[in-house]
Amino acid sequence: MKVTSILGVRPQFVKSSVVSRELRKKHEEILIHTGQHYDYQMNKVFFEQLNIPEPDYLLDIGSGSHGYQTGEMLKKIEEVLVKEKPDIVLTYGDTNSTLAGALAASKLHIKTAHVESGLRSFDKSMPEEINRTVTDHCSDILFCPTMTAVENLKKEGIEENVYLTGDVMVDSLLYNREIAENKSTIINYLGIKSKGYLIATIHRASNTDNEENLKNIVDAFSELNETIIFPLHPRTEKFLKKYGLYDRLKSSVSLIQPLGFLEFIKLMDHAKMILTDSGGVQKEAYVLKVPCVTLRENTEWVETINDGWNVLVGADKERILETVNSFSPSLNTHCNRFGNGTASANIVSILK
Repeated sequence: MKVTSILGVRPQFVKSSVVSRELRKKHEEILIHTGQHYDYQMNKVFFEQLNIPEPDYLLDIGSGSHGYQTGEMLKKIEEVLVKEKPDIVLTYGDTNSTLAGALAASKLHIKTAHVESGLRSFDKSMPEEINRTVTDHCSDILFCPTMTAVENLKKEGIEENVYLTGDVMVDSLLYNREIAENKSTIINYLGIKSKGYLIATIHRASNTDNEENLKNIVDAFSELNETIIFPLHPRTEKFLKKYGLYDRLKSSVSLIQPLGFLEFIKLMDHAKMILTDSGGVQKEAYVLKVPCVTLRENTEWVETINDGWNVLVGADKERILETVNSFSPSLNTHCNRFGNGTASANIVSILK
């Protein structure tokens, strides 16, 4: 079987690493990297740390508006698919790369499979919500991480070739957690102590591009009586400068460059709490049993909310402060919602 996998951003590198490892035992894989993330720390270091094979095609799309980026990807992915003639195209998640890959394949009548199908935040102002919904409706095989995702697809009339596989991110976390613990020196390098700090990650346009929201978040971080490790996404750095917010950050907020996957796993694993607007980080926090405060008004990972390990606070300063100072979930409510680390094997078995 010849499979073409389409990647473009860091979370997809992490997810594909475990599926590719399983897939290449018996099958041929062609890897297309759209270049949606092109900065070294956002890109190449993940391939190196996770032992992902070098891409067969690097499209170098780069940044741009959603329409430009998706259109360029669609055009260039189509050219590769016409040349390679794969049996199936594999897409991951909810990015512009995901949507372009699914559209290109379906228009060429090549079967498509979507890893992380059925997730819904029910917020159509999020580009990711549009991407994941359209991709699901283009796909021939749908791999769902949770039963909630299966039910979401059923409500949209999608019931054929829907599989509950578990979440590939769990596979990757379980595989790399011990490696990160033994190899990464990030805790010592930053001079912090286990469970003595919070991690913050902000990258979503609704927070970064909105001056009031970003200001509220910055002020909340500075008013918390906590050490906060804050890896800066390039977009966040850009708008902190644009709005002149650097001076509002107190010394307790430590701004650092984006991290490799192993360093970030270790930081998450030893954190007291995580503050984020990322979808994937919410789930990773849950799997690692680290309390999570989500700086959004909705989430596609509703299981983390229902089990009491994640709280939605938006960009409201007072809600952020109150929740961080009082939030303490119970281990009694933590359930195995995302599988036991066999999702990759399940996916490859179904594809076969």
